[in-house]
Amino acid sequence: MALHFELVTPAKLVRSEEVHMVIVPGTEGEFGVLEGHAPFMSTIRDGAVQVYKTAGGTPENIEVRGGFAEVGDKGLTVLAEHVEDAA
Repeated sequence: MALHFELVTPAKLVRSEEVHMVIVPGTEGEFGVLEGHAPFMSTIRDGAVQVYKTAGGTPENIEVRGGFAEVGDKGLTVLAEHVEDAA
């Protein structure tokens, strides 16, 4: 099963896709989210959100600054204050 992942800023929806796992830079430490994770909410610190599209794959790093992460029935939503543009 896949995890539904959304990355949102105040300006736009940056990403909405099905992935294997996401590692989020929480203010209390990094945490990983897989499909079926218990409901959870955390503030996030500046750092890289690591998106694994497949098990054992290489992560895509997306730099974010501040915000919140919420795990719910529909998956993981990261509400970032700012997302660095991929160059």
